[in-house]
Amino acid sequence: MSCPTWRKSSHSTNQGGECVEVASLPEAIGVRDSKNPDADNLTISPKVFDALVRRIKQGELNA
Repeated sequence: MSCPTWRKSSHSTNQGGECVEVASLPEAIGVRDSKNPDADNLTISPKVFDALVRRIKQGELNA
């Protein structure tokens, strides 16, 4: 089994803010903290990931 290719969010910075990476897995989407890539990651279905991204873009999850 090959290692997934992780992509860092375009909103991530080198100054330690919002460092998120995602990877396409065989049947899911992986999400992890790019500052700590060896820690556990979140694995969610593509459908849930799409809904999450849509809600973020619409500003529904802003604190």
